[in-house]
Amino acid sequence: MELRQIQYFIEVALREHVTEAANNLHVAQSAISRQIVNLESELGVPLFIREGRNVKLTPIGRIFLEHMQNAMKVIETARREVEEYIDPDRGTIRIGFPSSLATYMLPNVISAFRESYPNVKFQLKQGSYHQLVDAVVKGEMDMALIGPLPKQNKNIKTEILFVDNIVALLPSNHPLAENTLLKLSQLKNDSFVLFPDGFILRDIVVNACQYQGFQPKVSFEGEDIDAIKGLVSAGLGVSLIPEITLIDNLPRSTVKLHITDQQVTRTVGIITPSDRKLLPSEKTFYDFIIDFFETARRFS
Repeated sequence: MELRQIQYFIEVALREHVTEAANNLHVAQSAISRQIVNLESELGVPLFIREGRNVKLTPIGRIFLEHMQNAMKVIETARREVEEYIDPDRGTIRIGFPSSLATYMLPNVISAFRESYPNVKFQLKQGSYHQLVDAVVKGEMDMALIGPLPKQNKNIKTEILFVDNIVALLPSNHPLAENTLLKLSQLKNDSFVLFPDGFILRDIVVNACQYQGFQPKVSFEGEDIDAIKGLVSAGLGVSLIPEITLIDNLPRSTVKLHITDQQVTRTVGIITPSDRKLLPSEKTFYDFIIDFFETARRFS
């Protein structure tokens, strides 16, 4: 069994199409087909069911795929460990983040880090809350910045960086826009602009409203924080969003108000896998980001 065969097998299995796999790998389709046949012959079982130009995994093929994906992750980790052993200041850090931390927090941290470690590279991936947790657990990301921090997940380790206030964002022509403070209960008759179902920030807002005795009327949804701010700016509703997303970036025709009748917050932190040690460059960045926010707290 050769590494190349495994790479070809995984690509075909994920795409369920030999031609698409060949195009993505920049090799001839015949080469992939030949290697798959050789692999099946060596294993003594069919891994795919052929359906014209498409293929689907057999039951044993699905089991084999899971094992091979895990094996490739082990090989990739070993390769990166060797590279960092040779030169720990030239590693690559794979980090995930949600849209709510993309504009202010992440760029500032990485910019500060690269002043001291200019040769460390980053692979950045934006995703939803559950996508980020899953990516860290599966080893697709080395770590993720996230808020709120997950609770009781044995597959990850968490470290809180700061607590972020959730504030109200209103169109500037809203009847309450001239207020300096706001009771959440005052918005019970308003239309809300929120993330779709399944997003953790939507859950935070809905739970806060329910605590005040009402269910928010959701008229519009946006899948990233900028879309939500844009909809509020257009006068299509009100929203509750993390205050950090408004630093240096308050949308036109909107006002930010703090909520007084209850404290709505989220913890923001960093998650790492619990089943492996961080590589040298990862550990350096991990320690840096913790110190970065500890220093910020001391001087705030």
